[in-house]
Amino acid sequence: MLKIYNTLTRKIEEFIPINPPVVNMYACGPTVYDYQHIGHMRRYVGDDILIRVLEFNGFKVKQVMNITDVGHLVSDSDTGEDKMEKGARKFGMSTWEIAKKFEKQFFNSINALNIQPPSIVMRATDYIREQIVFIQTLEQKGFTYKIADGIYFDTSKFPNYTKLSGQNISELKAGARIEMVAGKKHLTDFALWKFSYSKVQSKNTPRVSSEGKRQMEWASPWGLGFPGWHMECSTMAIKGLDTETLDIHTGGIDHISIHHTNEIAQSEAATGKEFVKYWVHHNFLHVDGNKMSKSTGNIWTVEGVVKKGFDPLALRYLYLQTHYRQEMNFTWDALEAAQIAYKRLIEEVSKLKNPKVGCAEYEEKFLEAINDDLNMSKALSIVWELIKSNYPDSAKAESLLKMDQVLGLGFDKAKEKSKSIKIVVPAEVQRLIEERNALRKQRSFTQADHIRNKIRKLGYNIKDTPKGVQIEKI
Repeated sequence: MLKIYNTLTRKIEEFIPINPPVVNMYACGPTVYDYQHIGHMRRYVGDDILIRVLEFNGFKVKQVMNITDVGHLVSDSDTGEDKMEKGARKFGMSTWEIAKKFEKQFFNSINALNIQPPSIVMRATDYIREQIVFIQTLEQKGFTYKIADGIYFDTSKFPNYTKLSGQNISELKAGARIEMVAGKKHLTDFALWKFSYSKVQSKNTPRVSSEGKRQMEWASPWGLGFPGWHMECSTMAIKGLDTETLDIHTGGIDHISIHHTNEIAQSEAATGKEFVKYWVHHNFLHVDGNKMSKSTGNIWTVEGVVKKGFDPLALRYLYLQTHYRQEMNFTWDALEAAQIAYKRLIEEVSKLKNPKVGCAEYEEKFLEAINDDLNMSKALSIVWELIKSNYPDSAKAESLLKMDQVLGLGFDKAKEKSKSIKIVVPAEVQRLIEERNALRKQRSFTQADHIRNKIRKLGYNIKDTPKGVQIEKI
């Protein structure tokens, strides 16, 4: 029985879908205004693992993912510029052009990481009419009010608004440093529809372009404007999955207190039913112990990782070593170690032939690990135990191929991959290798041996072969 941590109940629960074997799952997708980085990708690998584990347990997963191409403001307090408008100005393109550019970059990244594509992809701009109808439903039920800035959801009319986040509203008010939109009744009220032009705009963060006109705006019963960010997810989740109650909703932990809390409020206010049974949230990825930031230059993409000589599935392997609910610290040394381990793993798998009856003992251990709130680090350790065991190669091959249905590490292409994965060495080691090669050509073998010792002290062994120098991490 699969057990998963449910943010809503704050405990690990047995997973029981509403209509087995079908599992309806919604994933918050990317805001396509800029490059998706390796922090984003860690979360999507986590979603992929969850889906693979569900399928491994015999469930049939229907996953809807949204593409946010309008309405996501730079501030969660309903102020500031739409990120799409900001991105368009940054890259000198239209909002529609950057949406296409970064949606393509996103799907290239998930493909490189062997993430299975969603069952259904829905773009916010394709469902404006449906979002308007959703807001009208809330309006008819008395949950909305209008101010100069737009149409807002009145959170005071929704009991237990903070059931997902567990926040205390009075404490939130007392300690908040949030720019309040003039006219909002309560700090936690949120926008359902924003007007394109308003007298109530932040002084420093205009919502319109320098020409004074939004590139993305639509007519509505309330005036020209665009939907609030939260509205798209409720609308497309319910429409795409054809149900008012979802089995699973995933996202980053940064969405718990505002975005997902607001999704629950507007969805349950509209339908009168529970919106989601199981909320699954992924923790952050840091780089060298620091938050990723453009100012520090530590934002990396999958493309950037590949350009440095790493296999993208080595990055996937690295992700699997940290539990999805724990913070992960990315370093280049850690990725280098992951590439070495992944190369060894692929080489071991490539030696195995003629898969036949598997190793039931290890398959059972593996199933227990993945069903224990997706304990992938333990699952990887079981893979290595199996490889080192005394079972016949044919049995190992059968079980490893089964396990890779969850891991997604490309065991079925092990022979090809074993030839393509390279050991990425630091620039200093590479410089010393070149210096040693030059000394050997000059027949200065004693000096060349001194260089070999220096290389060894840096953690690498080298071996001279007819095809050149082979490098191994000690």
